Amino acid sequence: MKRSALIDIVSREPLFTTGMLLTPGADPKDVRKQLSRWTRDGTVVQLRRGLYALGPRYRLREPHPYEVSNALVPASYVSLETVLAAHGLIPEAVFSTTAVTTGRQGSRQTPFGFFVYQHIKPDLFWGYRSEPIGDGRSALVATPEKALLDLAYLRTHSDEMAFARELRLQNLETIDPERLGAFAERFGVKKVVRFARNVIALRDEEREEYRGG
Repeated sequence: MKRSALIDIVSREPLFTTGMLLTPGADPKDVRKQLSRWTRDGTVVQLRRGLYALGPRYRLREPHPYEVSNALVPASYVSLETVLAAHGLIPEAVFSTTAVTTGRQGSRQTPFGFFVYQHIKPDLFWGYRSEPIGDGRSALVATPEKALLDLAYLRTHSDEMAFARELRLQNLETIDPERLGAFAERFGVKKVVRFARNVIALRDEEREEYRGG
């Protein structure tokens, strides 16, 4: 395969896989060897085995961190601090993309950022949606309520009010308390239920302070 053929096939794809290049008659071994050469000369960037992006000189669409996160670990969705920061629920800036996965936990450094994955049980893999990220693309992202509860599930002492206060939660009026409570019950984990109640209590405090102000 020539470089021009590669660009014709994937130039509008932020990310691509080896399988996308296996046109009828193509030899998989030759494709992999060519990709190895193109990785060395900068034509393509390898994110993991079988997953690539075109190099800066050739790509027309910059990969979004959320779609990179989904693609690096397919059985995952963006959650935790990344979602909380995106919804303005925590004041801190987040410099990595955090996600949960039914696979192994770990982290990956790529040219498109740093990605962190936390393990959850398969029966907790819900509470996410397909979220638009521009140009007709989408990624799997937790609802803000599920992101809060994923965090509570994964952290120790999360059922203590001190934990909820240390998060410095804000803009809690954007949280749906009924959804948060129902999601917490679905977890079937006592500390998650208690955390949800603490968040709702903080939400009520925030509302009272706003009215008083």
